[in-house]
Amino acid sequence: MNTNDIIGTIGVGIILLAYFLNIFSWIKKDGVLFYMMNIIGASIACFTSYLIHYFPFVILEGTWALVSVIGLLKNIKKPQVVS
Repeated sequence: MNTNDIIGTIGVGIILLAYFLNIFSWIKKDGVLFYMMNIIGASIACFTSYLIHYFPFVILEGTWALVSVIGLLKNIKKPQVVS
């Protein structure tokens, strides 16, 4: 396994961990942690895909990161309901 493989695996692992934690309700699907894990993981995977010149995954992971940033911003801006 070379350096690009290790970095890419870490990025994808972060995305999968976020998904796993969400599925088992250990983190909220609209929580900051979920969005941040997706942003970081997808950004790492996007960068690694760029390094190995695999542009379909640059597009996929770049889009994933961008959508997660938009989701995070939308979540931050929504009014907080106090119960």
